[in-house]
Amino acid sequence: GLACAEILASKGISVLVLEKKGEVGPKVCAGGVTGAGLCRDLPPGLIERTFRTQHIVTSLQQVVLASDLPMVSTVDRGKLGAHMLDKARAAGATVRPDAPVAHIEADRIIMRSGETIVYRHLVGADGSVSLVRRYLGLPTVRVGVGVQYHIPVSLPHMEWHLDARRFGNGYAWIFPHRQRTSVGAYISHAGLRPKELQDHCREWAAARGIDLGTARPEAARINYDYRGWRFGNIFLIGDAAGLASGLTGEGIFPAILSGKTVANTILNDHYVDADFARLLVNHRRHCRLAACTATNGTLCRLVMESLVLGLRTGLIDFNLLEMADQG
Repeated sequence: GLACAEILASKGISVLVLEKKGEVGPKVCAGGVTGAGLCRDLPPGLIERTFRTQHIVTSLQQVVLASDLPMVSTVDRGKLGAHMLDKARAAGATVRPDAPVAHIEADRIIMRSGETIVYRHLVGADGSVSLVRRYLGLPTVRVGVGVQYHIPVSLPHMEWHLDARRFGNGYAWIFPHRQRTSVGAYISHAGLRPKELQDHCREWAAARGIDLGTARPEAARINYDYRGWRFGNIFLIGDAAGLASGLTGEGIFPAILSGKTVANTILNDHYVDADFARLLVNHRRHCRLAACTATNGTLCRLVMESLVLGLRTGLIDFNLLEMADQG
């Protein structure tokens, strides 16, 4: 949403950003950004750790993928949000925290305070439980669940653990940051309640010798039920549009790219973004793979082991698993 606001405001458009919470930016997020995605576009100060190797572990294989270029970096989602907030405000956007919306009408929104705000264009950047999406009457069926813990030590390696017994067709992760590590798990369907996923994550971490101690769990729904992004003068971006990866839960790159695409479409109705078109192709591929492995445990293990074997032998490029993959 802030990427969209910055572009529009910089072109002289009157932009109002409404944030229902008291602070703009922080959200539950492991903070991974890929080399093909946002890494090259972020200020160096926002990059916490950069990894040229990726450790992937299954019940049958342990693989280390290596590259001369950064494969994945970690960012602090709160700091990234604050950076984007500063840029949006500097461009001229008005940002109002503590501004929850009560309901939406065809040309106006009604705040919980009773205030009415008329709009020409409405952009829903309000996450996986989007009020704008509900107003449009779009169902949300395909939803993943992610849970993470922060431990106060920066572990040496970035790791992905495909453990079908605990996480189905999802995975557990170890994403080191500058002074901490995000340890968590993702599953592509809501078959596990967040509390169950937390228990499985703690069990897995203990088996790996990782002490989560009294670390507080953070859980989030991840919407990948994409059903369109433009509805007349109303737009959806990021998780509100269901643009996160159903396979990995990756959401930062799709959110920012879709925000830029919406802004440029508002400015030029004939705007076409090849990168966004490619993102939609990748999204469909990720969803198909997530769907075919979600309910059949044997098929899930076969596909995941084959995928890792392909990565190990070089038959599959790691970029294929990224939402920014250019094909």
